[in-house]
Amino acid sequence: FKQKTAYEISLGLVGSEMCIRDRDRIQETIFKTPLLPSMRYGSKLMFKAENFQETGSFKIRGALSKLTALAKEKNLDEVKFITASSGNHGIACSKASSILGASLTVVLPKTVAKIKLERIKSFGVQVLIEGDESGQAELYAQKLSKEKGYFYISPYNDLDVIAGQGTIGLELLAQMKNQSIDNLFISIGGGGLISGISAVIKAHSPSTKIWGVSAINSCTLADSIKAGKMISTDHFETLADGCAGGVDEDTVTLPITQQTIDELIWCEENEIEKCFRDMAFEEHQIVEGSAALALAGFKQVEKRVGKQNSIVLLCGANIDIDLSLIHI
Repeated sequence: FKQKTAYEISLGLVGSEMCIRDRDRIQETIFKTPLLPSMRYGSKLMFKAENFQETGSFKIRGALSKLTALAKEKNLDEVKFITASSGNHGIACSKASSILGASLTVVLPKTVAKIKLERIKSFGVQVLIEGDESGQAELYAQKLSKEKGYFYISPYNDLDVIAGQGTIGLELLAQMKNQSIDNLFISIGGGGLISGISAVIKAHSPSTKIWGVSAINSCTLADSIKAGKMISTDHFETLADGCAGGVDEDTVTLPITQQTIDELIWCEENEIEKCFRDMAFEEHQIVEGSAALALAGFKQVEKRVGKQNSIVLLCGANIDIDLSLIHI
C-alpha cells in the first residue's frame, strides 16, 4: 500500500488532492507565509519564508495535518502519542497536541538545540533525551511505541505529514500565478518537506526543476537517492541540525523523491555557514542552518540559473543565540 501511494503522490495524482484537503483543515491555524524577493539578487530569487511560520518552522503544517486527520477517526485524549525529532518537529507536535488536547512524549537527541528543547518543554509535554542524533532518537521512540502502545508520529515517513508540508507548494503556486517557477531549492533531511512540496509542484508545473540540497556531514536520504536504495551513512555535526540524522529504511520519502527531485546538491559546512551570515547581513533575515543550506545550494549553481526565476525555501528560524553569535 505504501509503495503504491508513494508512487501516486510522486506523480501528483493524489498529492494535490491530499494537500488541498489538508490545507482546508489546517489553514485557520497556520500562517500563509510571505514570498519575499532577495535584497541581493532582486526578484529573480525569491524566499518562501517559513522562518516566519507558527512555531518558527514549516513543521507545524505536517503536525497539524496528522493530528487533525486522526481526530476525525478517534478521540485524541484517549491516545498516548510519541514522536522523535531534532527539534522543530517536536515543537510543532507539542504545539499541535496542546491545541487538540492530546498527550505527547517527545524523544530528542543529545544534540538538540537549547532553544528547541526549551520551546518543547514549554508546552508541558514529556521529554526524553536519547541518542547522539535524531535517527537514534527515532529508533528509540519507535521501540517505545511497540513496547508501551504509544501512537508514533514520524517526522517524515507519514503521508499525512507529507501532505501537510505540501500545502507550501499550493501557496507557492498561488503566489507565483503570473510567473513561472523555474527552480526550487529545498533542504533535505528525512524528506518530508521536499516530498510534499515537489509532489504538488510537479503536478501543476512539471517544468519546474526541483533541487534537493543536503549537508555533506549528514546526508542519508540524498546518498540513498543517488544509490537508488536506502543506505546507511555516517553522521557528523552540522550547522544544518534540522536536516541531520538517520532515515527509516522503509521511508515513503525515498520513492517520492526519486520521482520528483531533478538534481541533488551536497554542501560543505563552510558554504552553509557563509549563507547563514549572508541571510543575516545581506537579506536581513535570521534563519537556522537548515534554511541557510538551501541558499548554499542555490549559490553552488548560481551561474547556471542566474537569469531564471528561482525560489529558496527557508524552512525555519529556531537557532540558539549563542550558536548564532559564533557563526555570524
